[in-house]
This record gives sequence, C-alpha cells and structure tokens, in this order.
Amino acid sequence: MNQIKNFTKGFVQENPVFVLFLGLCPVLGTTTSAINGLGMGLATTFVLTMSNIVVSLIKNFIPDKVRIPAFIVIIASFVTIVELTMQAFVPTLFDALGLFIPLIVVNCLVLGRSEAFASKNPIWTSLVDGFGMGLGFSLALTMLGGVREILGSGSIFGFKFIHGDGMILFVLAPGAFIVLGYLIMLMQKLKSKSA
Repeated sequence: MNQIKNFTKGFVQENPVFVLFLGLCPVLGTTTSAINGLGMGLATTFVLTMSNIVVSLIKNFIPDKVRIPAFIVIIASFVTIVELTMQAFVPTLFDALGLFIPLIVVNCLVLGRSEAFASKNPIWTSLVDGFGMGLGFSLALTMLGGVREILGSGSIFGFKFIHGDGMILFVLAPGAFIVLGYLIMLMQKLKSKSA
C-alpha cells in the first residue's frame, strides 16, 4: 500500500468528519473555539495512532469472541494517559473539553479504525493510517472551531481582532450545525475536484 496515499486520505478523500461523518458528538460539542477543536483533535490523534499500533501488534493473539472488548480496553488505556496528561499540564483545556475526553473511548472513529484497519494490516501501515486519520480529524475540528470562534466572538485562538460581540448563535449548538453543514459542502466540492 502506498504510504503517502494512506497518510493523506484522511485530509480530504476520507476525512472522518466531512466525508465519513464519524465522531460527530465531540465535533459538535467541543468546537466552540479553535483551541478546543485543536486540543480535542490532537488528543484523539494520539489515542487513534497508539491504539492502531497496539491492535496491529497483538491482533493475532486476540480471540475473535473478545476482539471488540479487547480493543476498547486498549483504547481506554490510551485515553486514560491523555486524560491524566491534560489534567496535569493543560488544566484549562481539560476543563473546557470536560466529559468529551473520556468519551474518546467510544468514539466510532477510533474503534472503527481499530476494527476495520489496524486489525487487518501491519504495524507501520496502521501507524500511518491512524496518524493521518487523526490529523484529518484534528484539521476538521480546528476548522470548525475556528470558524465558530471568528463568527461567534470575533477572535481566533483567543486573539480578539473584532471589537464588540460577535453573533452568539455560532458559539451555541445551532451554530455548530450551521458551520458544519457549510464546511461539509466545501469539502465535498474539494473532493469532487480532486477526484
């Protein structure tokens, strides 16, 4: 398998958010700002990459009857590492993301990549897939959070560049759906042009 194509497929062609529509709960729940989207995306990228490596490494030792529970335990181990690390080193981001950090365990993107890809491919290919899909997920969350932050509060990554208040709608839940819809439309146009 071409590793460059394997790595880049998560950016546009098979973007987890804009094309595959995976993991939309944290996408809509955490992207009130670009930094929250980036933080959640990087946390998910770490878990996705590391769980893909471990699943690919031990896939032949896991009996079929306990495959999914074993994958969940592997994913939960890495989520715990992320959760404790964020709590220790970036407590404000940890507080902002709240419940969505432990919910990475059941994120269908992470579990789906473990089941559909890492359990059927060698370690290096699984690492590249996990990292590429994770970066595509991070890109999507950061874009969504950035647009919502710009429109909702007139700032980006916390740097205010528009005086006064923005349109509060975009910081609230309906704004997430509106911006996500427009970004999906934009990504579908890009995907059709690159095909």
